[in-house]
Amino acid sequence: MLQDPRSHGLWEKTAPAAPVTLHLEGKTKADVVVVGGGYTGLSAALHLAEAGTAVVVLEAKEIGFGGAGRNVGLINAGMWVMPDDLPSELGPVYGERLLDLLGNGPRAVMEIIDRHAIDCELERAGTLHCAVGQAGMKEIEQRARQWQKRGAPVEVLDAAETERKIGTSTYPGSLLDRRAGTLQPLAYVRGLARAALEAGARLFTASPVIGYAKTASGWQVETADGMVETQWIIVATDAYSEGPFKAVRDEQVHLPYFNFATQPLSDNLQKSILAERQGCWDTREVLTSFRMDKAGRIVFGSVGALRGTGLSIHKAWAHRALKAIFPQVGAVEFESEWYGKIGMTGNALPRFHKFAPGVIGFSGYNGRGIAPGTVFGKVLADHILGRIEESALPLPLTDPTMPALRTLKETWYEAGAQLAHLAGARF
Repeated sequence: MLQDPRSHGLWEKTAPAAPVTLHLEGKTKADVVVVGGGYTGLSAALHLAEAGTAVVVLEAKEIGFGGAGRNVGLINAGMWVMPDDLPSELGPVYGERLLDLLGNGPRAVMEIIDRHAIDCELERAGTLHCAVGQAGMKEIEQRARQWQKRGAPVEVLDAAETERKIGTSTYPGSLLDRRAGTLQPLAYVRGLARAALEAGARLFTASPVIGYAKTASGWQVETADGMVETQWIIVATDAYSEGPFKAVRDEQVHLPYFNFATQPLSDNLQKSILAERQGCWDTREVLTSFRMDKAGRIVFGSVGALRGTGLSIHKAWAHRALKAIFPQVGAVEFESEWYGKIGMTGNALPRFHKFAPGVIGFSGYNGRGIAPGTVFGKVLADHILGRIEESALPLPLTDPTMPALRTLKETWYEAGAQLAHLAGARF
């Protein structure tokens, strides 16, 4: 995207074309301006437009340019933190409210895909959180117990059943979450954009917001060549925030994440490796993720940035790690490579911010953007439509705060990932 083959890699090669959009020029009006063309912004725009609200979406670059178009494509339920930790961190009301919303997030995504016939390689077979060693088994067993007591359809699989589903004897067990699934992330966000346009929203790309100001009747949102008068502003820029909403980016520590995609496997290998098409990731701190796309390519990723020395180090590691997990694949070539950045908050939970009266947004998805972004977008729409009071939102109101030593942490994450992958693949 934007002439960078390492920005969106396989997803840009295989996604349906983005809908035609224009650059904002001149003055216009809307009830709501959405800043950011990712999952949150486009979900909000779709639900608002379906309710008859006049919506303008302003995207700085292209639809899905940020994390929405670069991620692995796992439709996960919940967040990285253990379920019981949410009530401990947020209090029992917000904690359980957020767990309920995010636990049902994958279903909401799939319903939107079905309702709008979005062509995005949706797979509904669940995900597998793979245990590394006995410590990993204890972790997934604890996670399973905490979800099960809330009625979630999750179960711990033993080594034999894990091997049957994945096609490797690497892991002593895994946690199967039947709520979850996989999709082609760039195709999904482009599908949301198309659905929002069909519902009546107006989308402008290459139109970064450079400022906003209070007026007698609401707000004035400015781009380099245009302006929108509005009552509400939704900030949906998350880890890629710039300009007047850079505070959202400043609140997060960026964690780089890369993916490689193999060439399509043979029919025989596709029958023995991830035959049911679950998406997988493991319990390591510097984790490994893998899944299959519709054409039978393995999408294989981990923490790190594909730039400088990181490109050769992470590619060599990916070859070794893929061979260690799936020796039956043999020597493979990667046909695509790409990376992006995950915005991590201090407690690994998302945030709700009010930048001014009528200027609101959710952010901080910590690598879980697909389902949370989609449902948070609908929540924002429902709030603006008067269907949800602020006191009934799934997160408390907080102010953006910059974490200590943010730049140093980001430098360490990128360098530390290289050090971890230099050590080789020991599974």
